[in-house]
Amino acid sequence: MTATRPVHTDDGRAGAYDAAAARVAAAVVDEYSTSFGWACRLLGPDVREHVRAIYALVRIADEIVDDVDASLTTAERAELLDGFERATALAVRRGHSTDLVVHGFARTARRFGIGPVLVDPFFASMRTDLSVREHDAESMAVYVHGSAEVVGLMCLRVFLGGDDDAYEQLAPGAARLGAAFQKVNFLRDLADDLDARGRAYFPGVHGDLDDATRDVLLDDVDADLAAASAAIDRLPRSSRLAVRVAHDLFAELSRRLRATPAAELRQRRVRVPDHAKARLVAKAVLRESMRRGS
Repeated sequence: MTATRPVHTDDGRAGAYDAAAARVAAAVVDEYSTSFGWACRLLGPDVREHVRAIYALVRIADEIVDDVDASLTTAERAELLDGFERATALAVRRGHSTDLVVHGFARTARRFGIGPVLVDPFFASMRTDLSVREHDAESMAVYVHGSAEVVGLMCLRVFLGGDDDAYEQLAPGAARLGAAFQKVNFLRDLADDLDARGRAYFPGVHGDLDDATRDVLLDDVDADLAAASAAIDRLPRSSRLAVRVAHDLFAELSRRLRATPAAELRQRRVRVPDHAKARLVAKAVLRESMRRGS
């Protein structure tokens, strides 16, 4: 998969099709993630559509692996995922797809140079979910890279608009932010992953999570969030506020997970209430306003 010539949308039909793809991606974001949806609305209009396109592709691939149809066999899911990956590669080469989610992603990938280095590990991690039930430290690191770090790096390419030098400098922070998001999701989805899907992402954790282990896992998350924070301050204005809000929401979620007895993490999904999200957004907006005024 390579980023080739840009997609031209000069005629009305092509423009309408691109717009339809953008609306579909926005609908996917709004349907599946309240927190991500909030953050996307804070992105500048020049980047918002493209970040939604990335998320939509990622979300649909995840649906193929986990939730499209409970009657599907593992082999059938693998076949669907293979087809989705092939369609994505073809769309990036041609600049067009009959699948609106794939089409939207392809436009973004071609414009910002998102190629196999980032896309291939993502699909590899999705495929891992069909066969691996328990991870060791090495396989988890590979999985987190493909399922989360590369997604952060795809978004970073959009945020920086093709500035390769800035990308190299900020990539480690973006990768660690993606990793933090994924590890937090592993913890709050512990019951669903273990009981419904039979997957153990954290090495050695098979449902017998204790408070000490929970804290070790969250120490790792908080270290990732701290490392990412410095990189966020160096992002362009068009993306800095939105990424800061996403960072702060997951930092709050990490705090709430740490305050929840480990035994309860198998019983309920910890979340940040809407009023708390609104407060975090307001604080981030104030911080950004003060920064711009200084």
